[in-house]
Amino acid sequence: MDQNSEDDITITTLLKRFTDIRLPKAHELEKKVLAGEKLSNSEMAFLDSVFKDAQYILRLSDKHPEYQGIVSKAIQLYSDITQKALENENKK
Repeated sequence: MDQNSEDDITITTLLKRFTDIRLPKAHELEKKVLAGEKLSNSEMAFLDSVFKDAQYILRLSDKHPEYQGIVSKAIQLYSDITQKALENENKK
């Protein structure tokens, strides 16, 4: 299998996981933090796993610029959630 075919399979899998699992979870967490709530340890672990995966995804999107927009928006969403969660943690 050539590299482009492998990339296509990987991208399809990542997009499915994003739309089916990660994006709905991100919206759930976003609503929670915007309401001033704190994230649980498992929710923080979820965000941590997303940011770890982001390193690989960024490298892949460098080879496939047509996906850079969605990758950038997703990373910004997770970053916003993390920032707001940190603000909520620092509130008394």
